[in-house]
Amino acid sequence: MEESSDTYGIYDPNNPISWEDHQPQSMEERVEERVECLRRKIKYYFMNPCEKYHARGRKPWKLMLQIVKIAIITIQLVSFGLSNQMVVTFKEENLMTFKHLFLKDYADGDMDTYAVYRQADVYDHIEYIILQYGLLHNNTVGNHEYEKNGTTYTPLLLCQEFYRNGSIYSGTETVEIDAHVETECLELYSVAPQLQRDMLQNFELHFKRLLSVKITFVVKAINLQTVRYRELPDCYDFAVIITFNNQAHSGRMKVDLETDVEINECKDWKVTGVSARKMYLIVIFDCIIGITCITSFALCTRSVIKGILLLFEYIHHCKTHSGKNVPWSDKLEFVNGWYILIIVSDTLTIIGSILKIEIQSKVLTSYDVCSIFLGTGTMFVWIGVIRYMGYFKKYNILILTLRAAFPNVIRFICCAGIIYISYCFCGWIVIGPYHEKFRTLNTVSECLFSLVNGDDMFPTFKDMKQKSSLVWIFSRVYLYTFVSLFIYMILSLFITIITDTYYTVKQQQENGVPISDLQKFLSVCKDLPNSGVYRLEKSSIFSCCINRWNHREERLTSEA
Repeated sequence: MEESSDTYGIYDPNNPISWEDHQPQSMEERVEERVECLRRKIKYYFMNPCEKYHARGRKPWKLMLQIVKIAIITIQLVSFGLSNQMVVTFKEENLMTFKHLFLKDYADGDMDTYAVYRQADVYDHIEYIILQYGLLHNNTVGNHEYEKNGTTYTPLLLCQEFYRNGSIYSGTETVEIDAHVETECLELYSVAPQLQRDMLQNFELHFKRLLSVKITFVVKAINLQTVRYRELPDCYDFAVIITFNNQAHSGRMKVDLETDVEINECKDWKVTGVSARKMYLIVIFDCIIGITCITSFALCTRSVIKGILLLFEYIHHCKTHSGKNVPWSDKLEFVNGWYILIIVSDTLTIIGSILKIEIQSKVLTSYDVCSIFLGTGTMFVWIGVIRYMGYFKKYNILILTLRAAFPNVIRFICCAGIIYISYCFCGWIVIGPYHEKFRTLNTVSECLFSLVNGDDMFPTFKDMKQKSSLVWIFSRVYLYTFVSLFIYMILSLFITIITDTYYTVKQQQENGVPISDLQKFLSVCKDLPNSGVYRLEKSSIFSCCINRWNHREERLTSEA
């Protein structure tokens, strides 16, 4: 009976216990408890990692995982960057080598002005290229070889493109031309120079109708730089294309050399004196990074799903109790953009790590694609660190300013972008023929963007050719109005938008931020993280109500 008295108390005729005290909760009390539980769940969702640790004793695994991920991903990026630099350097140096080997009298930096002007010079340059191709083994200081197709070498291809028929008489200003383009090719193998000259004598260039002459051949090479870094070498196929461009028929035939590079896995390789242990360790390290990113992806995805489920609960509560629709500003509070950024970063890093493992194993050679994935993923990882800086009032001013200014900045850029594009088209069509920086829309945009930032102003004015007085005067009006409009007005207004937003956010931090409906809803809950009420085995309404029922029973017992 003592246990019973402890539970229900001693009967006092002067203070009888009403029958209602022993009745189950009324409907209003149950609804209030569910609302209070929803407040706690939402408040717990918006807590920072330290507050969540005090609330439920859960360690901030996502925070610790992000710190570890930043370290290992940065190490991976640096390691791959060094390998990628060797690949790019090897391509660039081979391109420079081919220019010196196959272009007659070529000097560094002469590519923009390298051209021929006489018919004899064209034949002389073509013969020189073919001769140097035949002497490749004796001239090159690298490991360049001819391409083989089975047991035979692939030929050098000499092709000319010209109009099908044409009668051109500039003196009488008469022309008759057939616009159809024909191609005539000659295959030359790396044989004796005398035999090559005999074959070239039968190859006549139709200069009056000639559009271009292209010489194409393939040179193979092996990049041995990677061996010093305990990596397997790559085999390269350089498709060399030398073009004599005569489309303008201006008397100046520009000569250009370019290469189309293909990286392949070496068919048969044997590297001695180097242990394969480092390669295996790098692959294992990449696998660890992939597992870490998958774990981070799963944790952040779970948090995003929890936020969306809480949003649905909150929307249902608002419609049920107040009949109001939740504004978009409150809805977006439940969708954590930082988690989405981390999810995108993890996805890019996982794909980049897989590509890196394939490259390390020489299954793939997509260095550029892999570098884009790894570089973008690492950038997003480092940007995601700002999220944790935002928990401190003195450090979150940048985040708050960017968030508040973003809508106004987007609207401003849309309006300014229309004016910018109009200037791009106008400069390209009018000034393009007389100015190197306005030849294409891409270069026009780059030039104008440099002018907005105060860079390269005087050379842009100076390099304008004065061959047309009307265009020269127009270019001055064009450049002066653009600089005045964008630097003195548009750029100043853009800075003003950011500055005003910064001062607004700063005043809100000092005087208080306007309270939204969601914040009003959460302000009713005064439970602190270390109060103990958040320590539930399951964060469900049922367990929350059970906990509240136990507290009510204890209160009734103490009152009795």
